[in-house]
Amino acid sequence: MKQNRIFIVAALLGTLAFASCKKDYTCTCTTVVATGSTTETHSISNETYNQAKRECNNYEDQANSSLPGGTTCHL
Repeated sequence: MKQNRIFIVAALLGTLAFASCKKDYTCTCTTVVATGSTTETHSISNETYNQAKRECNNYEDQANSSLPGGTTCHL
């Protein structure tokens, strides 16, 4: 029983350590219009995955403020 607890604690600590490390990410945004589509990339440096995801979503929101629904972005 004690080994199970040690394993669970080690797994949780490993997950937290991995989730909080900062990395570089690339946000890829595709805009579709009647004449075709364009793809644009944005570099997001030294951020956690969750923060990079938020920044990527912001790029999408900014693009869609001028062309509603025409742009989708993903990491």
